[in-house]
Amino acid sequence: QVRLVESGGGLVQPGGSLRLSCAASGFTFSSYVMRWYRQAPGKERELVASIESASGSTSYADSVKGRFTISSDNAKNMVYLLMNSLKPEDTAVYYCNAFRRTGWGRTYEYWGQGTQVTVSS
Repeated sequence: QVRLVESGGGLVQPGGSLRLSCAASGFTFSSYVMRWYRQAPGKERELVASIESASGSTSYADSVKGRFTISSDNAKNMVYLLMNSLKPEDTAVYYCNAFRRTGWGRTYEYWGQGTQVTVSS
């Protein structure tokens, strides 16, 4: 059974930091691209950061570059999102996502239940 379980969300003041964690199970973690998405009220879900589990290669949305860092621990099947210098506009539900596309073009995608991050004074 595939599971992605996020934790670490909460209320933080502007300029503060949070670290989100995602515990993955039920699939071959090292074969997937792990991603963090977020969705603010009334807005579409957006990709925040991604990491290729096999290579460690990362990418970020322009809005979070230099402030957020994605990392993973393949031995523990964990992915993290360290968020620094948080802004009110970072307020959203953050979702962990696992994605894989095979050589034949078949895709596999899994989602966590989300964790709320609120940045407010």
